Amino acid sequence: MSSSPMILLLSGSLRAGSSNETVLRTAQDVAPSDVRTLRYEGLATLPHFNPDDDTDPLPRPVVELRAAIDEAAAILVCSPEYAGTLPGSFKNLLDWTVGGTEISDKPVAWVNAAAPGRGEGAAATLRLVLDYTGAAIVEQACVRIPVDRGTVGEDGVITDPDARKQLADVLDQLLS
Repeated sequence: MSSSPMILLLSGSLRAGSSNETVLRTAQDVAPSDVRTLRYEGLATLPHFNPDDDTDPLPRPVVELRAAIDEAAAILVCSPEYAGTLPGSFKNLLDWTVGGTEISDKPVAWVNAAAPGRGEGAAATLRLVLDYTGAAIVEQACVRIPVDRGTVGEDGVITDPDARKQLADVLDQLLS
């Protein structure tokens, strides 16, 4: 096991080419060399949350999710807003964290990639659920970085230096 801190990157989007995935790919790109990042890619495989299933043995995708959360020094979320709140699939992921203790006291922040005036419902719901789980929200690392498609390279990473600097600062604050 590496002694480098790991930041778990959680996208609330299942959409290919999502702005949220762009933000998280960029976070990976700007992460310091002594920090590991892991983009969680199991959102689509999580079973629908049912408290009756939140017992041993847990479904394998839930075990993998909780293990990734447990290993992480911090968590960065980037999620779209659907119908004024979090997408159902991402809320489902969060529901699976309630029965475990892995996220409790874990530093967590989010980046809102939506244009100004949008995404507040998702952020409010995310805050509500994270407070309920006992996550340690790092307020100064919760920021808005709208994704301008004109600043996304062919590799799916943001090229704008200001946005890249903001993301590097978010990662630094998460681990402070």
